[in-house]
Amino acid sequence: MAERLYNVVGGERMRSETDRWLPVTAPATGEIIAEVPMSTGSELSRVVAAAADAARGWGATPLKDRVQVMFRLKHLAEARLDHLAAVISRENGKTPEESRASVLRAVECMEYAASLPQLAPGDVLEVSRGVECKTRRFPLGVVAGITPFNFPLMVPLWMIPIAVSLGNAFILKPSEQTPMSALELAQLLDEAGLPRGVFSVVHGDGEIVEALCDAPGIQAIGFVGSTRVARLVHRRGTAAGKRVRALGGAKNHLIVVPDADPEMTAANVVASVSGCAGQRCMAASVLLAVGDVGLIVDRIVEKMAQLRAGRDLGAIISERAYARIIGYLDRAAHGGAVLRLDGRALVAADAPAGGCYLGPCVIDNASPEHEASSEEIFGPTLTIIRCQTLEDALRIENAIPYGNAAAVYTSSGRVAEVFCERAHAGMIGVNVGVPVPREPFPFGGWNASAFGEGDITGRSAVDFWSRTKKITTKWSAERQSNWMS
Repeated sequence: MAERLYNVVGGERMRSETDRWLPVTAPATGEIIAEVPMSTGSELSRVVAAAADAARGWGATPLKDRVQVMFRLKHLAEARLDHLAAVISRENGKTPEESRASVLRAVECMEYAASLPQLAPGDVLEVSRGVECKTRRFPLGVVAGITPFNFPLMVPLWMIPIAVSLGNAFILKPSEQTPMSALELAQLLDEAGLPRGVFSVVHGDGEIVEALCDAPGIQAIGFVGSTRVARLVHRRGTAAGKRVRALGGAKNHLIVVPDADPEMTAANVVASVSGCAGQRCMAASVLLAVGDVGLIVDRIVEKMAQLRAGRDLGAIISERAYARIIGYLDRAAHGGAVLRLDGRALVAADAPAGGCYLGPCVIDNASPEHEASSEEIFGPTLTIIRCQTLEDALRIENAIPYGNAAAVYTSSGRVAEVFCERAHAGMIGVNVGVPVPREPFPFGGWNASAFGEGDITGRSAVDFWSRTKKITTKWSAERQSNWMS
């Protein structure tokens, strides 16, 4: 029988009391590798109570002492890089290289958190004779993160290092499709010396998400997932008085103009489309081909046709997700579009049997209104829209409801400047198809790709996971008093 997974409560492994368990399936093989509990609301109440107890002592610990955990966590993660990558690949279907890269990206977030004593000290100023104003950061208490399947270790570590280093106790609700990385993280944090109870894991589905939004003991929630759920979490969490930063879906546009470097553009676009089998919010989704760029587009399709799922691309997360992507391919010709490259034929001969594999796909000559142009497919699929001018391309990009990322391929500084100024997205690339900001720059989109204030990483995340007191003191003699006293 598959292993039954556990929650982590008060630093201890806790068997769930639920009678609902879901299978965890390895996307690469179709094998059931575990069963994950759909925890109950009463279980969450115990998790929150244990976290609140731990938060009191942890929040009173000096910041310089708290960040020592991040130093140790970094070294542990690096030492176990191959093991962690193997866990991610098994439950998510990523290639080993992609899994390793996601762990290394998470390490950067640990490094950033370890530098918080230098990045987040309070301000102090003598504002008048004998009168001093200063600010001090304080933890919120108990906070939570709800994270997706596509980066089961990296996305939690966008939140946890900063939130925990600032003195909060953190409850993680991982995706029920990829719950095993969260338990690996709990083990690492325990070995790194984090006091027991400061980090908890509670498994579940929508019922637990709603309970997290409603729980009175939770002060803030970070969320990454679909736009539909992000909007619901933001609405429900804020209605309960919580801080909520919820990142949603994306429909990222890449604009190619005639002066773009053909080889660099083709290689970069293909990497953006095919990386993580297209199951990432930063993946290229729509290519806006401006003017006479037929040779560049042909080169992109040629390079994509050389890739094989099961060798160059990892697996699609589930049969349900696979069927959804295939539906777009089957309907591609509706509205005049053309299925130029069908990834169903691009699967490696030695790909494991039973896996959900799909090679890169291209839907060409689509209109801006076509479903493949406007809906998030979340697979290795590129939709091409032909445009006459840069103005036309920008108008299409601006009209999309999402605002996660956008990129332009050009050799012209002026074109790049216009694009950066006018594109409606929170993360912009110039000759970079996956414009993920690296620390200390923050990650986050606009419009229907994000709900709530601030970003999920970087300096604004420091503000999100903490609150400040503004303190004014006066020690001067009475004869030196002024209007402030």
